[in-house]
This record gives sequence, structure tokens and C-alpha cells, in this order.
Amino acid sequence: MIAALGACFLFAASIICGHRASRIIGGASANFWRLIIATFLLGCWSFTCGIGLGGAGLTFFFISGLLGFGVGDVALYQALPRLGSRLAMLFTQCLAAPFAVFIERFWLGTQLSWLQILCIVVILAGVALALAPHESVKRDPREWRIGSIYGVLSGLGGALGAVFSRRAFMAIDDAGQTIDGANAAFQRIIGGVIIAALFLAFVRWQKSQPNLKIMTDAGGSAAHPDSPHPWWWVTGNALAGPTLGVSCMQLALHTTPTGIVLAIIALTPLAVIPLARIFEGERPTIHSLIGSVVAVAGAVGLTLAK
Repeated sequence: MIAALGACFLFAASIICGHRASRIIGGASANFWRLIIATFLLGCWSFTCGIGLGGAGLTFFFISGLLGFGVGDVALYQALPRLGSRLAMLFTQCLAAPFAVFIERFWLGTQLSWLQILCIVVILAGVALALAPHESVKRDPREWRIGSIYGVLSGLGGALGAVFSRRAFMAIDDAGQTIDGANAAFQRIIGGVIIAALFLAFVRWQKSQPNLKIMTDAGGSAAHPDSPHPWWWVTGNALAGPTLGVSCMQLALHTTPTGIVLAIIALTPLAVIPLARIFEGERPTIHSLIGSVVAVAGAVGLTLAK
């Protein structure tokens, strides 16, 4: 639970940096370069203090990265510039937990108690109430629809990636091996970099075709390409998200069912609220505060139920 809460706060900082970076250089570029930075940092740790690309869970971690870092995060970074950080996280986090509960139940046989499921529902309801769109935030209807599609894909990709990580840890335990969270994050991120690179190449090809319009890559016009500011945001995103945040998440997944971990991480948007107020000018509303209280109560109940 402590590791999951740590991931929650780290992801909150990461998503603010990611939103800024995606608005400046585009979602595909922001996602790709933050993964490159994180891969270098995690690789240094993995090959000096861990097992590198060894271990019985490598294949599952690689697939986890393809689905989580790849499909999930590519979709998230298309949703961010269209929906904003709070609403994008609402889609991603509130859908990932229930997706994961069903996937893990039917694949790995993990059965949660009814009390645990109730607490997860309370958490997600609180987050949904806290982050529901309000009149002070106006968005283009077409961008809203496209962002919503990417938000659903992000939640599904994140859920599948987390469940595959659970399966990887099971394989490692069965083989009598050990792996830390940062090393697991490194083995995952390899697959994510491949998908992110392919998507970035596709986006750049699409932009070279003036008559071709596909639902890819909003943003990229808020600053000059040679501005130093985007890279501060990209680096901050890489440190807080795929480096430290995912390491904490992997540590939590080693011992705790995916649905519970993702329900705790679903509190991330609540931690985003004060940061969104500072960096994006979104004022919290009364239902934001009420929803926060409800979600935290659900998290406390989930901890006690465990």
C-alpha cells in the first residue's frame, strides 16, 4: 500500500509535466523522449545493481511494457493535450482499476472480497465526482470525443500492462528468483520505447501528408522548437513517472492484486488538483472537495479490508 501511494504522488507530478510537454512539442514526442530518458536511468540501475535483462519474468515484463508504456501511455499522451491533465487522468485511472479486476480474475484467478470491491467502487466514484467536467473548462466537442477514445484506450492498456506485470512476478517467484521494482520497470520500458518510437514515426509521416487527417498528436505549437523549457518538463516527467513512479508501482504489484494497486493509484487525479490549479489555472470546485473526501475514505477502507 505504501508503494502504491508513493506511485500515486509521483504520477501526479509526472502528469503535470507531461501535460505541459505534450502541449509544447506534441504528445508523441513528449512520450517518446521521456521514455528514452527513463530507459537510460533505469538501465544504469539495472545493469549495475540488478539483473539487467535476465530472470524468468522478462517475457511477461516486455509484453507488459508493450501494453502499458506502449498502448496505454501513447493513448494517454494523445488524450492529455485534448482533455487536460485532470480529465485525462479521470479516464485512465478510473477505467484501469475495473478493467484490471476483471482481467486478473479470469486470467490469474485472483478473487477480491466483496468489501474490497465495494471500497474500490467508492474510490472510483469519489475520483469521478472530484474530476467531473465543470463550466469553467470549455473544450472543443471534436477534441473531447477524440480525447475520450484515447482515454479509454489508455485505461485498457494500463490495466493489461499491470496484470502482465503481476504474471511476471508470479513467474519469478515460481523460479525462486528476485527482482526489485526499478529492474522490473526497466524490463517493462523496453517494450514501451518500441511502441512509442513507431507511433512517433507514424505521426511525423502523417504530418508530411497534407491531405491525410488522422486522430493523432494535438499540441506542438505553444513554443518554439529551440525553447529550453520543454526539456525541463520532459525530464521532470521522466523522473517522476516511468523512473520512480513505475518502480514503486512494480514493487506494489509484487505483493498486491492489480485491482487494489490501481484503485490506490486512481487517487492520483486528486493529487493533481492543487498542481493543476497552479500550472493550468483550473480552480477546484465544491464537488472536487467532496469527491476527494469520498475517495480517501474508500482508500482507508480498502487498506483496512486488506
